[in-house]
Amino acid sequence: MTRIKTAHSTAAETRGTIAGGDVLRSRTAPRSGAASLERDPGMPSSTWRLRSDAWEYLRFAVKRIAMGNDNDGVLSQDGEVFRSLRALETIELYWAGFGQRYVRAIRDLLVEGDYPAALERIGRVVNRFRGSSVPDEPRDEQLEEAERAELQDDADPRPRFEVLVVDETTEADRDALAAESLKMRGPADAFIYDFVVVPSAEDAIAAVLTNPKILACVVRPGFSDRTKQPLSKELQETIELAKASAGTHPASSRSSLASVQRVLGLADALADLRPELDLYLVAGAHIEELAGVLTRRFRRVFRREDQLELHLTLLRRISHLYDTPFFSAIQYHARRPVGVFHALPVARGGSVVNSKWIKDLADFYGLNLLLAETSATSGGLDSLLAPTGAIKKAQDLAARAFGAKHSFFVTNGTSTANKIVHQALVAPGDVVLVDRNCHKSHHHAMMLTGGRPAYLEAYPLDEFAFYGAVPLSRIKQMLLDYRAAGRLDEVRMVTLTNCTFDGIVYDPERVMAECLAIKPDLVFLWDEAWFAFAAFHPVTRRRTAMASAKHLEAKLKSAAHAQAYHEQQQRLFEADGTPKPDDAWLDERLIPSPDARIRVYATHSTHKTLTALRQGSMIHVYDQDWVREAEEPFHESFMTHTSTSPNYQILASLDLGRRQVELEGFDLVQRQLDLATSLAQAIARHPLLRRTYRVLTSTELIPAEHREVQRPMPLRDGLSTMWRAWAGDEFVIDPSRITVEITRTGVDGDTFKHEYLMNRYGIQVNKTSRNTVLFMTNIGTTRSAIAYLIEVLVKLAERFEEEQAQRDPDLPRTPEQDMPPLPDFSYFAPEYASDAGLPDGDIRPAFFLGQKRGAVEHVGLDALRERVARGEEPVSAGFVTPYPPGFPVLVPGQVVTAGVLDFMARLDTREIHGYDPKRGYRILKEG
Repeated sequence: MTRIKTAHSTAAETRGTIAGGDVLRSRTAPRSGAASLERDPGMPSSTWRLRSDAWEYLRFAVKRIAMGNDNDGVLSQDGEVFRSLRALETIELYWAGFGQRYVRAIRDLLVEGDYPAALERIGRVVNRFRGSSVPDEPRDEQLEEAERAELQDDADPRPRFEVLVVDETTEADRDALAAESLKMRGPADAFIYDFVVVPSAEDAIAAVLTNPKILACVVRPGFSDRTKQPLSKELQETIELAKASAGTHPASSRSSLASVQRVLGLADALADLRPELDLYLVAGAHIEELAGVLTRRFRRVFRREDQLELHLTLLRRISHLYDTPFFSAIQYHARRPVGVFHALPVARGGSVVNSKWIKDLADFYGLNLLLAETSATSGGLDSLLAPTGAIKKAQDLAARAFGAKHSFFVTNGTSTANKIVHQALVAPGDVVLVDRNCHKSHHHAMMLTGGRPAYLEAYPLDEFAFYGAVPLSRIKQMLLDYRAAGRLDEVRMVTLTNCTFDGIVYDPERVMAECLAIKPDLVFLWDEAWFAFAAFHPVTRRRTAMASAKHLEAKLKSAAHAQAYHEQQQRLFEADGTPKPDDAWLDERLIPSPDARIRVYATHSTHKTLTALRQGSMIHVYDQDWVREAEEPFHESFMTHTSTSPNYQILASLDLGRRQVELEGFDLVQRQLDLATSLAQAIARHPLLRRTYRVLTSTELIPAEHREVQRPMPLRDGLSTMWRAWAGDEFVIDPSRITVEITRTGVDGDTFKHEYLMNRYGIQVNKTSRNTVLFMTNIGTTRSAIAYLIEVLVKLAERFEEEQAQRDPDLPRTPEQDMPPLPDFSYFAPEYASDAGLPDGDIRPAFFLGQKRGAVEHVGLDALRERVARGEEPVSAGFVTPYPPGFPVLVPGQVVTAGVLDFMARLDTREIHGYDPKRGYRILKEG
């Protein structure tokens, strides 16, 4: 069989998760002009890539036949072309626009030998993917009226979304439904939509898992339960996991009717997977009774004849998602003629456009930036400090998007957001259990509030010179220690980073549940600076703070939970009510009291992983005691740390970023995760790359005792494997982060980053350690960017191998300098430590003492080592924070130890905050 070269060399490997037996892989063959679509035992791709690559391949292959460059011998039934068609016939059921019948028609044209007609039909699909409605080879005279109408529809520039209809219908019914929607479409409609019609509940779940363009779902009770499509085992397992997960949610309403229970089960599964979807029920009989039972699941219930009402409702709901109240207010202000008689000369461009010297500011940034600047809060622009209009509405929409009860915009980054939350919730003397390796803003907040940090130690990854995450057993043990000392009432809050800079993700629901079982009124602050995107993917969402809080709140209300709690209490307490030894509490998965309070806060660096201008962040709140305990102090703290002149452009970008993720977040995050996985797979498979680099997986980054699913990269094995890992493992790895170990290059991480990636090739990365480089994909990453990175890594690998081959063998090799073990937090000096022998300390007095010149001396590294060797206990006068790794190695009041000094001496980082290399360390003078 003649092999055909694929159109996309950048799509080196594609495997589908849809059609069992028709898993595809496009791979450039070794011979010129030869390539194949083959079964692939490796990485499963997201459906968007499988679908687009398969259509692109078909177009290329059929075009070669139509032009006579290949004979029709390539069209064997077991060949690539027909295997592509069989896979696409299943895939297209879950997407609007063309459908299974369209794919079958192409197959029939190929069987009949009408290659130009088949090519024209394939081209229409490819052109839609590319955003063009003009076929490469127009054949308008041969188009039927319906096809001509569809071409005109493709050219419609309005934003388009898709609506899932779950109902067992005939093709004629589906045609009638599509025709009816076109008939109702009006020129004044701001959006247009297409229907995706599936016959069963399993097909509906498959559709919302694979088609991110679906933004609404219409359920008709006539659907069946099981699919008739030849789905892959991988997708079938994911569907079963989705149904089982929805079944664990406490039911808010029940019905004795089996048909109603089927509808409820499907609604719960769809809402669990894609909470941004709007669900509508179309029913005939007993609509009034159904409305009373199903209201909490469905936005509205319609009768079948209410097509116009349904149409208007779909458009109106999307308009609510599209609404950006503050961005609209800014646009209105910029277009409005005003006179500026307040501060801010740059407003309306007044000090710029008439200047002879700084006109390039307007040329570079554009006049709209200046027109939108103002220091006034009138005219609909609202006040960030006391919002009542556009900003308040924008924040309410953000709360809806992220699943919070309240959300707040922050214009000075998550450093400020963290300080706001700490000051609102922590008073002087309160103990805060905090990850010692968290962002420095948390440590600074302890100094500002007077809270007493009790540092939690993450497990170290000494081989790679960075930390992992804090095991739950350590958090529980510390809480039990405070209980045993009679000081549990002083413990106010637990602060953890989810996910860590290096991509290690907690299970927030489990952490909060087990901690609340020991202290039912704990407050939790989850620093999700790098995890905002996770709220918009069915699997990653379950490990966000807000989703975990909501699910935990519902679970505590269930009768099953109450029974399990009372049964466990009998195992954990003696007959006289005293707690059993700690081992009993550590060995069990603790169940919180039904009366426990859900008080959860999350901070997001929205600008880091979603669309927003730099320093645009958010605070999300899910606090049952908000009004009674937190609202007033929170607003006071917010005003303390927020500028009275916030940047309105940052606020507008947060508003727009929220709109984007509600309308296309699933699509963007799915691509992000898939592209990261393809990068890891490319490094692992390329002979030269795998000799030079090593992708670190969960096997290296998470100890085995914290993993139930013993797979190195769960997403690479399929969505169902990732689902199981994220549902059961204590820690998982964020698939969007690829940590690459570079020891075999012969250079350190900092050199690799600056001298090779950035200076030579313009590739920007955030973080390195001594022997690793972290590559992160985001919602803006493209396949071309991944291809370029792979190209650069190959060039560098060739360079490193050449340098090593040309190395003078007579020169002695420089011995590799092993990093010393990562230093744990030593301890606070006695004057700042707890009297009860527990780890908390007061860094505030040490910090302010360290600001007094006469109380501080500067000591060089060698002299400090000599003091420590003599048994002295020097006390740090301030924070010492190397970048990387980016956490304070020393905090005010901490005793300097030999381990800390050994670690600092071996660091090759260029930036260390709080350390003067000329003068040495700042140490508090004795006495």
